[in-house]
Amino acid sequence: MNFFIDISYNSLNKAGEELCGDKVEVIKTPDEVIIVLADGLGSGVKANILATLTCKIAGTMLKEGLSLYETVDTIVHTLPVCSVRQLAYCTFTIIKINKNGNVHALEYDNPPFFLVKNNILSIPPKKEIIIKDKIIKESNFKLKIDDVLTIVSDGAIHAGVGAILNLGWQWDNVAEYLENLISTEKRASNICKDLIFTCQKLYDGMPGDDTTVVTVALRKPELINIFTGPPMDKKNDSIIIKKLMNSSGKKIVCGGTAANIAARELEETISVNFEYFDPSVPPTAVIKGIDLVTEGVLTLSKAVEKIKTYLSNSIEDKISLNLEGKDGASKLAKILIEDCTHLNLFVGKAINPAHQNPDFPSYLSIKVNIIELLIETMKKLGKEVHVEYF
Repeated sequence: MNFFIDISYNSLNKAGEELCGDKVEVIKTPDEVIIVLADGLGSGVKANILATLTCKIAGTMLKEGLSLYETVDTIVHTLPVCSVRQLAYCTFTIIKINKNGNVHALEYDNPPFFLVKNNILSIPPKKEIIIKDKIIKESNFKLKIDDVLTIVSDGAIHAGVGAILNLGWQWDNVAEYLENLISTEKRASNICKDLIFTCQKLYDGMPGDDTTVVTVALRKPELINIFTGPPMDKKNDSIIIKKLMNSSGKKIVCGGTAANIAARELEETISVNFEYFDPSVPPTAVIKGIDLVTEGVLTLSKAVEKIKTYLSNSIEDKISLNLEGKDGASKLAKILIEDCTHLNLFVGKAINPAHQNPDFPSYLSIKVNIIELLIETMKKLGKEVHVEYF
């Protein structure tokens, strides 16, 4: 696969509700990616249960290889219809993207998705299919590098009703906004964050409906390579540095001992930046040929904290998160969130006495735990992670 499917999503709860009535499910298999956005009727607990049920039915059936038609038929036969409003208890959008970038989309009463190609809105042909008297809109198209597909619940196109805008934001307004945004930003995480934050502002901080944004961007693979921790056998020092330098993409070294190894093997000097941009984060350094050199355990731990904050469902946390800082943790977190699709970790397993009681087993090492947490967090971000231990 010569591209990476970059996916990000976030939601705003209706004001006063603890649970969101929208639900997103993302399932990755070796051959395809499945995305389901379900919007339960109303808000609160009932809507959340119905949306979750819809996502689980769709996700499970599609993962097991059933067709989209069988899946949709099961959903519409399973979920009841509101006797008062004569509306389905849950609307949904299902997107399947295969390893060649081909997309099969089914939409049921959700706002039409937004497809932006070459910074211009593109509307693929859609046909209507009938399943149990329900009109399902079906479309097939192909995504290419830098194309962006955005799916929203109706809370996004109604943003501002009763607050800043009389009639809400409207679909055409969102489309125009996305065209302008995507002309300067290709990362799914930033597009999603910007759009959901704008919805929040239009609601004046009090969303009148559950609001969800899902962004899918096709990106060229961006590789980040991190070397941290000295190998258990010093004979592997040269091997690990050769692997690091021969890898494509950005090269990062975390840890004082790792930096010394890199400098020695590259026959370069280490220039330490003694300015503390954040008192809680040790300073960075410079080695010719390495894109970023940081301290080890503390910086990695702080970077993981920032990434976990970014993963938080709270839009306030995302907005307050500063990734523009000049300290090592902010720089590392920004690279891993925004400039990384694939992460290669070269991890030395030698124990640093400063971080570990030598009498304890190696699996209790602080460094090992932080690396495992980094791997887990990056996978939650949707990144591909490869680890090699020395």
